[in-house]
Amino acid sequence: MEFQKILEANSTLQHVVSKTPLVHADKIHKNLWIKAENLQGTGAFKLRGAYHKISQLSWEEKAKGVIAASAGNHAQGVAYACAAMNIKGTIVMPKTAPLSKIEATRSYGVEVELQGDTFNDAYAYAKNLQEITGAVFIEPFDDEAVIAGQGTIGLEIIERMSDVDTVIVPIGGGGLISGIALAIKTLKPDCRVIGVQSENAASMKNSLEQKKIITLDSVSTIADGIAVKTPGKLTYELCRQYVDEVVSVSEEEIAAAILFLLEKMKMVAEGAGATSVAAAMFHKVDLEKHKCVSVLSGGNIDVNLLSKIIDLGLMKTGRKAVINMNVVDKPGNLTRMLELISRTGANIISVNHNRIQNGILFHQCRVGVVIETNNHAHIKEVITSLKENGYMANLVDGDENFN
Repeated sequence: MEFQKILEANSTLQHVVSKTPLVHADKIHKNLWIKAENLQGTGAFKLRGAYHKISQLSWEEKAKGVIAASAGNHAQGVAYACAAMNIKGTIVMPKTAPLSKIEATRSYGVEVELQGDTFNDAYAYAKNLQEITGAVFIEPFDDEAVIAGQGTIGLEIIERMSDVDTVIVPIGGGGLISGIALAIKTLKPDCRVIGVQSENAASMKNSLEQKKIITLDSVSTIADGIAVKTPGKLTYELCRQYVDEVVSVSEEEIAAAILFLLEKMKMVAEGAGATSVAAAMFHKVDLEKHKCVSVLSGGNIDVNLLSKIIDLGLMKTGRKAVINMNVVDKPGNLTRMLELISRTGANIISVNHNRIQNGILFHQCRVGVVIETNNHAHIKEVITSLKENGYMANLVDGDENFN
């Protein structure tokens, strides 16, 4: 693939997409800036590739209509382009796609079909539908025109920050990082390009490590926008050629990054978009003596999921805890236990009291307490106080509570 294609895409998109800002993330690290693609018109970078691809179609192809498969952001990009160019569009999305993304896609006037539980399921259905209808299939990532559109982000980064030497990019199928890496490495070959995936959906990372394209058995992550079982053939080759390293982040780390961005930087990020920030926050990438940009690829997050993620993020950062314990079921014992917690300065959010549960002795009850705390040291203080007074308290793991 040639760099010239990215320059052509940049010309096409001049009056379509926003040149999103670079925001100094000094609350994370003095050497980090965020490329805020969550502020793009459709809430994510995917508009760039989808619009550019559809703009390249002939009039005959446009007349046939287009079909796409997406977990949400590519869907909105394709839908926006269809509305702008008055083209009939059908979008196939997995049943597990966030409701906010489904409704946002429908709002552009395209037909939305929900099929399968994963992106790969939706993709297979969409490809079959395309063969039946004869419409043009708009690939979500494994297409040169789409990759070229995403690569315009790389041009903007260099334009705004010519001395950047590290760019951190989320990876799903690989379209975003392929375009950005091609642009960055052409203009500044010594700049590091580092990809980030969820530990639960690391298909590109595993493929590059095994030096062949692999398919994961399953993917399950709060970063739904990058939950891809199999990377693209073209994107794999571009990543192999231009990407310096791929790291992974945990579900807790993604959640903590979403929470930090929301609370400290007033930025809304979806799980996929926050992975690049999580990599910087949790030291997966060396930021010292570097000038780094994390691409926050999107902010289209379902509010119900956001609520759960905030809970997980609060637990990861020690701001919230769930404590379980078996206590002797006698008058005053529960009150005494709650008073011990209150004395530490923790705020009790809820209490669950259960007498009938497996593993509970006849004279005991199981108590679960959700508390607000200041940090991990504060949680330890609560646990220590309870244990010193005869309560065998156990802290519930954040991932366990989230699931």
